[in-house]
Amino acid sequence: MRQTLFRIAFDQPWACWATDAETGFPLVGICILLLIVGVVWTAAQWWVDGRQWSRAHTRQAGIWAAILIVLSIPGVTSLLPFRSLPVFGYGFMLLLGVMSGLALARRQARLAGIDPDIMYDMGYWLVIPGIIGGRLAYLAQYGDHVFVDISGRPLTGAARLFAAVNLSQGGLVLIGALAGGAVGYFGFCARRKIAPLPLADVIVPSIFVGIGFGRLGCLLNGCCFGDACSLPWGLSFPAGSVPFEALVERGFVDRLAAGTMPLHPTQIYSSIDGFLLAFITATYFRVRTRPGDVLALGCILCAITRFLIEFLRNDEMGQLGTRFTISQFYSMGILAAGIGLAVYLRWSGSRGADRAGARPVMSA
Repeated sequence: MRQTLFRIAFDQPWACWATDAETGFPLVGICILLLIVGVVWTAAQWWVDGRQWSRAHTRQAGIWAAILIVLSIPGVTSLLPFRSLPVFGYGFMLLLGVMSGLALARRQARLAGIDPDIMYDMGYWLVIPGIIGGRLAYLAQYGDHVFVDISGRPLTGAARLFAAVNLSQGGLVLIGALAGGAVGYFGFCARRKIAPLPLADVIVPSIFVGIGFGRLGCLLNGCCFGDACSLPWGLSFPAGSVPFEALVERGFVDRLAAGTMPLHPTQIYSSIDGFLLAFITATYFRVRTRPGDVLALGCILCAITRFLIEFLRNDEMGQLGTRFTISQFYSMGILAAGIGLAVYLRWSGSRGADRAGARPVMSA
């Protein structure tokens, strides 16, 4: 695990993987970082737009170049109140998930005959409510750990408010993020007067891409850890990490130990599952026969795989007097919804809507 990946250096804008003398973390200059992000982002847009260079790409590249030139002027970055900022592994992977999911959604939209730029607008309606929903679900589930200090005393006032919004070390629940994103999605569709089911088929693969990167963030943060593992790929987490502290509290690990026993890397299992489901749903998108087919398939497959992976996790305990975790109960609900949607689509007489007819009516 690595909660802090590196630090962004503002006083050394063109530093390339130097070492911060104070913290020991690698330093990457702000200009180097923006150059990499700009090149990757512009290349992704070029790929999404059918590998054809346009004036929009030239304009975008010009904006990135102008930013780099301004930041390279001596004394500009010294005006900032900080010399460096940390880049947390969890947040970095979430950002990669959002950007990759957005690029894939734009490509899927083009295949469906939808203006790809609409995905930018929808992204705000999904990501922001999704983060809020995921955080609220986390606070509801783990608030007794969030709202206390290191000595176990309850936080009050500004400290309590800061703890509620502090995402620097993780703290999102996937089902809450999906619920929040769903609220934003239906709000977007209502505002734009768009049929929800056809558009949902476009974005389902992107959601799974986001999950794939998000789970890698969980690995870097140490959350969502697995049960004891005797297989060669078991991972041991060091003293002071999230799994270590949780297992010490439960009496499974000695406080003086150097780390945990080998654990199932369930974060990696879940990440592979997310990318695999993204591939399956993106492939099925090309042969779907009714609007909503991809959404139904995604719900069914996601619920089944999440239910099974939960048996290998050890960060949640059984609920309601059973061995099933809260996530497994959620998975049962998602599975029922997916099956119900599939049955409804089959019986609703919408089979005649082919891939062209399944396209929602949209304008940029």
